[in-house]
Amino acid sequence: MNPHTEDAAAGAPAYAVVIPTIGRRSLTTCLRALAAATGPKPAQVVIVDDRRETGGLPLPADIPQALRPVTTVVTGRARGPAAARNRGWREAGPVPWTVFLDDDVVPGPTWAEDLARDLAAATYRTAAVTARITVPLPADRRPTDWERNTAGLATARWITADMAYRREALEAVGGFDERFRRAFREDADLALRVLAAGWTVNEGTRSTVHPVRRADRMISVRLQRGNADDVLMNRRHGRDWWTRADAPRGRLPRHLVVTGAALTALACAAAGRRTAAGVCAAVWLAGTAEFARARIAPGPRTRDEVATMALTSALIPPAATWHWLRGRIKYHRALPLGTHEVAAPPRAPREPVQVRVRP
Repeated sequence: MNPHTEDAAAGAPAYAVVIPTIGRRSLTTCLRALAAATGPKPAQVVIVDDRRETGGLPLPADIPQALRPVTTVVTGRARGPAAARNRGWREAGPVPWTVFLDDDVVPGPTWAEDLARDLAAATYRTAAVTARITVPLPADRRPTDWERNTAGLATARWITADMAYRREALEAVGGFDERFRRAFREDADLALRVLAAGWTVNEGTRSTVHPVRRADRMISVRLQRGNADDVLMNRRHGRDWWTRADAPRGRLPRHLVVTGAALTALACAAAGRRTAAGVCAAVWLAGTAEFARARIAPGPRTRDEVATMALTSALIPPAATWHWLRGRIKYHRALPLGTHEVAAPPRAPREPVQVRVRP
C-alpha cells in the first residue's frame, strides 16, 4: 500500500460482505478474488444459500482459508436476491457497512484497498457507494445480443452486483423491497428510496469484473418478466423514475403495438374480414422484421445468432405484453412512496459535549 492508501484504510469503518447465491460454481471464483484482494479484510462474510431445492447437498463452494474464520452460510427462502440480501445484512449484525456482491462477479486485485478509500470518503449523509463494473466482451468478434445485454450492467447506475450500503440507511428504509423477486429493479428501487429520504449515493473507485455467463437462446424471452417489475416501479416512484435512475426505457410501447396487430389480425381472420386481417398481419410482420433487424445488425451475424434473433423477435413482443398485463393486475393496489417511508433522514454525528471546569 502507498501512504495515502494506508491512511484511508486506517480511517475506514468495518464492513461485511453479503453474497446471495443459487449455487453457481462462479461463487468460488468470487470468494478467491475477495480473499486475494489487497487491503482491509471484511469483518464478516455472509453467504445466503438461496437454492430452491438443495436435496441435502452442501453449497458447492470452496471458501478460501483466509475467509473461513469470518464466513457464515445461512439459508435463504428462495424468494429472490432482494429477500436473500435482506437475510444477509440482518445476519451480519451491527457492522457499519454492508457490501453486496453477486456470486458471479470477480473483485479486482486492489478491491479492498479501494473500498477502504471509498468508505473513508463517505459522509454521514452517504447511504451507499457504487463500484466500477467491467463486463469483458469478445475481442475477436462482435458481441451477441445476450453479451450486449450483460454489457449494459457496466453503465447501470446503482447495480448491486457490487454495492456498499450503510447499515443505518438500510434500517431507515427497511432494506430491499422483497416484492422484486428477480435480479431486476430491486437495486434502483432501494436507491430511489434512500435518496427520497434525504441520503446521498456516492460513486466509488473500486473495480469489479462481471463476466458474461452462459445462457440458452430463450434467455431474452424470459427477461421480459421484468416488464411486471417496471409496473411496480411506476406505481411506487412515478413515471419519471426512468429519468432519475438513468434507466433505458426499452421497447414496450412498440411491443404492445406489434402484439395488438397480431391479435387483431387473428380476430379479423376468424370473422372473415380478410382485408383487415391482411393489413394487421402486415403491421405485425413489419414490426417483427424491424425488431429482428435492430438486434441482428450489431451482432456477429452467425447463422445461429440470426436464427435465435429471428425466433425470439417474434416471441418477445407477446411475452413483454403478457408480463406487463400481469404486473398491472398484480400491483394495481401498490401504493406510491409515502411520507412515512421518507421520514428517516440521516442524522449528523453527535459532537462531544464541552464541559467547562472552573479553576
